[in-house]
Amino acid sequence: MANDRPIIIKKIKKAAHGHHGGAWKVAYADFVTAMMAFFLMLWLINNTEPEQRQGIADYFAPASVSQSMSGSGGVLGGTSFGQEGPRSSGTAAIVDRLAPRPAEEQLREQETSSSGSVGDEPEVTVDAMAGAIARRESVEFASAEQSLRQALQEMPELAELSNHVLIEDTPEGLRIQLIDQEGRPMFNPGSVEPNERARVLLAAVGEIAARLPNRITISGHTDSSPVPQGAPTNWKLSSDRANSALRVLAGTGIPDHRIAEVRGRAGAEPLYPDDPYLPGNRRLSITLLREAPVVPPEHMR
Repeated sequence: MANDRPIIIKKIKKAAHGHHGGAWKVAYADFVTAMMAFFLMLWLINNTEPEQRQGIADYFAPASVSQSMSGSGGVLGGTSFGQEGPRSSGTAAIVDRLAPRPAEEQLREQETSSSGSVGDEPEVTVDAMAGAIARRESVEFASAEQSLRQALQEMPELAELSNHVLIEDTPEGLRIQLIDQEGRPMFNPGSVEPNERARVLLAAVGEIAARLPNRITISGHTDSSPVPQGAPTNWKLSSDRANSALRVLAGTGIPDHRIAEVRGRAGAEPLYPDDPYLPGNRRLSITLLREAPVVPPEHMR
């Protein structure tokens, strides 16, 4: 019968279109957090000191590889953004070199560059400099002595006068003494002008001394013999003879600014103290001083 058909009821469930799950929200939140951390890191690195950046780079450097100055080797590689905007492309060492340095360090570098010395070389001390000057001076004195002795041997007019010359290296400097010999004086009795023999020796000494920068002292000496009545005293005689020797030396090219002292010592400093009357006590003493050379007057203006 028509009324006996079963009634079928369909229930259709509609799919929910409003929600697709929350996984994408977690991913987006992680992304935003990472970006914030990234920009925070850039800001921090740009506002840290070079030493702090180096420490961070060393902290993140892999322990299994060789030590590097490049930091983590990632995007920044241990470098930072400059104030102008572009990122520097070098390692942390380059950033450190370009970073501003303290005023004291810059002053030290300027002094080092102006003095011509290399920064990583040991500092030259006063004692080391004095030792170097003393060694150079000793070499120059030895060369001067050798040159004078060689001149005395090679020149016939000087060979016979070698006994009149005494050369010695003293604490004061290189001393060259022209000494009277028995019967062969350097000055005629009572005269203040050197004879021809003394002039030849003084010229030879002056030519060699002119090659060196050292200052020079000239001393005149007599023996202790009593002075005749009315004659100049030994003090005046020795002083005048020293000044006469100065004129001969000046003729060889030694300028006035290299003369430190000209004096007469009479018989106060005998060469033979046991016999102050010996002819050998009469002499001229020329000393190349062991000291820093003086600056010529024209360079002091």
